[in-house]
Amino acid sequence: MQKNNVISFKVCEKTQEMMSKELDWCKRNKAPQYAKWQAKDGDTVITLYESGKVVFQGKDADLSSDFWITTEKINNGKVEIKSNGKKSNNQNNKKSYINPRIYNSSSIGSDEVGTGDYFGPIVVTAAFVSKENIKFLEELGVKDSKKLTDEQILKIVPKFIKIIPYESIILNNEEYNKFYSDDINMNKIKAILHNKVLLKLKSKINNYEYIIIDQFAENYVYFNYLKNSPNVVRNITFLTKGEEKHLSVACASLISRFIFINEFNKISASINIDLPKGSGDIVNEVGKTIVKKYSFDKLKEIAKLNFKNTDKIKEIN
Repeated sequence: MQKNNVISFKVCEKTQEMMSKELDWCKRNKAPQYAKWQAKDGDTVITLYESGKVVFQGKDADLSSDFWITTEKINNGKVEIKSNGKKSNNQNNKKSYINPRIYNSSSIGSDEVGTGDYFGPIVVTAAFVSKENIKFLEELGVKDSKKLTDEQILKIVPKFIKIIPYESIILNNEEYNKFYSDDINMNKIKAILHNKVLLKLKSKINNYEYIIIDQFAENYVYFNYLKNSPNVVRNITFLTKGEEKHLSVACASLISRFIFINEFNKISASINIDLPKGSGDIVNEVGKTIVKKYSFDKLKEIAKLNFKNTDKIKEIN
């Protein structure tokens, strides 16, 4: 008999909203007492309680919960997990598995930045890394892409950007605010942009072994976002912490960040205000300064208005 795994952790309001939308298709008609809703995805039952606690039960609970653990870490900065009743700060207390066949392959990877920043654009990049360039990139420090500071990224990326084939899309916030709606959420926008850069790069590169996306949605959800797109890249390998598992994703992440930093600095210079990254309290204060100096319309150009920061900024005395 296979073990029935139980994994639970608390999620913030942003993650709760994302989960509710993504799992709406498989929600049950009835939920247990004190639960907001319950869903059944494959062999896993997922229950979100009024307290904010989410519980995954079933033989594939660890796999089903992995994406949402990563999402909560992004949205909230931390997550305390209970696996079969035992506390753990890292799921299963083990390092992410790196498949040597994938890591040592010639592949296309795709990643994005800017989705958690109130100010600045969203940048999505697809990059191709051949197996011949792996050692060169490792020596540059690309393998540790998530640990690099902005200053280090500005130094490292110019050393490989002319060698590594890539395609990028910059979605400024004026365009983002026009796209975003109840029907087109952040993840759908990301899926559309990933598909576009992959189509462009795939048309130029034919000797790749894998196409890898740093996973931000379950496979079926990703492709559902693209159901109205005329051309869809489908032979995709979705990997959490993809930048660790192939350097094409790491390069895509760094190139996206490189472009984002430069675009972000241009915006700051254009309004003569040092803009903060992220979406913390300091963002609210700077947003209020922008509105006082330029009017609220300026935020439509440089900020993602669906973020909760906008409500705080409107509270100007």
